[in-house]
Amino acid sequence: MKVNVKKEALFKALQKVSNIIGSRTTLPVLANVLIEAVQNKLTLTTTDLELRITTFVEAQVETAGTTTLPAKRLLGLVSKFKGENVLLETNEKHHTQITCGTANFMILGLTPEDFPVPVDFTFQRSFKVKQADFSRILDRISYAVSLDDSRKVLQGVFLSVKEGNLTAVATDGKRLALVEKLLDEVSEGSDGDVIITLKVANEVKRILEKEGDVVLEIGEKQILFKLNDTLVYSKLIDGNYPNYRQVIPASFVKKISVPCNDFIDALEIVSIPLFDASSSFVKITFAENRLLFEANSNIGEGKEYINIEYNDPESISLSFNPQFLSDPFKHIGVDNVMIKINDAFSPIAVESGDGFLYVIMPMRNK
Repeated sequence: MKVNVKKEALFKALQKVSNIIGSRTTLPVLANVLIEAVQNKLTLTTTDLELRITTFVEAQVETAGTTTLPAKRLLGLVSKFKGENVLLETNEKHHTQITCGTANFMILGLTPEDFPVPVDFTFQRSFKVKQADFSRILDRISYAVSLDDSRKVLQGVFLSVKEGNLTAVATDGKRLALVEKLLDEVSEGSDGDVIITLKVANEVKRILEKEGDVVLEIGEKQILFKLNDTLVYSKLIDGNYPNYRQVIPASFVKKISVPCNDFIDALEIVSIPLFDASSSFVKITFAENRLLFEANSNIGEGKEYINIEYNDPESISLSFNPQFLSDPFKHIGVDNVMIKINDAFSPIAVESGDGFLYVIMPMRNK
């Protein structure tokens, strides 16, 4: 194989595919990137047996061929190169000479025959969404995915398409984050539900760009994300997602508009005394056009308040895990939200007004 490729293009491609490679791999070849050169195109592929990422780069292919090279080492080299073009020359032993500007390296690769072949994939349905929209959806909810191994289905993001409406949900059983988005374009037979892994959600979010669409092609046990010049294959989580609608209260007694930036600033400052505390909670109190934040621990206590419109003569106090309470405000991306409350012991809702909903249960403290 002999190929000449733009350094910047190769660097961006390696960044896309190298992230899924862990520090310890079950097979030596899984630490490598599969490089295929044919017809003025360089194809780079990595896999951890759960995900498979392939991206394409334009290149001058003098001699077609295939090899594998250590992905992280190659990325490290290319990131430091000063020249504009990278020349790759691989011999029959899969030793690759890499030249860029004044730099010249020989890297030992592994035979591509050892690289895992892709699993047969037949998609049954698909839908399309703008990359920027999908990135925002994943960012708004993925923090709520469960990290508990006991309930596998909650370790992923639930995606449901019904009559042109996409619903994305994440929950760990203590809080729920949901986004609804009307799709611009719907193909026949696109309705259905899937659960994608948190790992593929994070990888796709990392690769998503501000322009263009992402097409989700869904098979029986796999999903394919098509993003411009990159393909991401992943296994789906098997199982039935719980009925998340039943945890959302049908109505609320109080609805209070709250400024997001002021809320998160106040919450973060009163949470400082809770750092490293064995058990921590923040109490918030709605009263007299103020929202009061209170926290205490074995190292101290603190109070802060923000101004809001609250004219109800009855004040109401609720206690929360500070991390769970702050998460939606860090990712919501709007100026104001509506907090909806029934009482101090029932779930509250945080709504953005543009399709985002967060439901969390208050803590019961003595």
